[in-house]
Amino acid sequence: MDRKIDSIGEMENHHQSTQLVENFSRHPGFRRMFAPNKLTIGLFLPLKFYVGQMDVLKGQADLVESIDKRNFAAIWVRDVPLFDPAFGDAGQLFDPFVYLSYLAAKTKNVSLVTGSAIFTLRHPIDLAKAAASIDVLSGGRLVLGIASGDRLAEFPAYGINADNRDVRFRETVEYFRELTHNRSPEIQSSLGRMKGLELLPKPATGGIPLVVTGSSRQSLDWIAEHSDGWLTYPQATTNELGPIMLGQKINAWREKIPGGVFKPHMTNEWIDLVEDAHYPRTPLRGGFVLRTGRLGLIQLLEEWQAVGVNHAALGIQFSNRPSEEVIQELAEEVLPLFPTHAGPNPLNTSW
Repeated sequence: MDRKIDSIGEMENHHQSTQLVENFSRHPGFRRMFAPNKLTIGLFLPLKFYVGQMDVLKGQADLVESIDKRNFAAIWVRDVPLFDPAFGDAGQLFDPFVYLSYLAAKTKNVSLVTGSAIFTLRHPIDLAKAAASIDVLSGGRLVLGIASGDRLAEFPAYGINADNRDVRFRETVEYFRELTHNRSPEIQSSLGRMKGLELLPKPATGGIPLVVTGSSRQSLDWIAEHSDGWLTYPQATTNELGPIMLGQKINAWREKIPGGVFKPHMTNEWIDLVEDAHYPRTPLRGGFVLRTGRLGLIQLLEEWQAVGVNHAALGIQFSNRPSEEVIQELAEEVLPLFPTHAGPNPLNTSW
């Protein structure tokens, strides 16, 4: 294990700036998840996939409470407005903003993350109103992963041209930030015109981090300048070559970030964590899922950290073991090696 980590460390890896994004130095959700040259761990919901019955989600909120108490950095929820049987994945089922509000009331510290809110399918006023409300209600724990959308069947259902989603994504990000940052914004956009009005509430600490997912049909330069972080697929996860390739991608992005500001990188993997700690990293479903024992997972997380990944979002939906067993093993054997960061406490939420 040490030999592989050393070999990755030998690759040219640009130093991550210690200068935090100014808007988020006091943001509890951001600071809990991200720090230069360190990696934290979060868990993706749902913990079990929908296969025709909502029963698979029973007890999930109780497990989220356990995840919070065990000090994982984050919980992630997905945004799938409409189930497409041809796509074969219903996602979280609940609306992400509604469900995060519910989970905010059941948790105290864990960061609440969307992975990812489809910014092209909703109006920026509705996005900003929902996001700012959750951020305030949770005491500043919301981090927004955002995307342009890849389920093309959803776009005509909304009456939106999927071919223009790159432009709509950029305009939505700009509109969203004007609403959440300014008291009386003047907005002239193809998405709407606004003057003399204000969005309330404002985010708890002045802003909400927007983490761009994949390319979202944008250039690397645009992502470097306009995102507050970047979430990408991990490349192959069965050996060190995938993390090396991922590190090259991260370095190319960080070279373009203006002013040397630290912006975090995130990646994710669906895992089947087996009881045998020594079970080797083995690809399943064409590499879409990683079956491994905890030592192989720890090795992968070390490799990711070495190349500049700051947060790993793990999905355990494909695990054959009960979710509570997997969460317990991760909490006891893996999380201590990649501890959640101490930062500002969530603000008073006695609304």
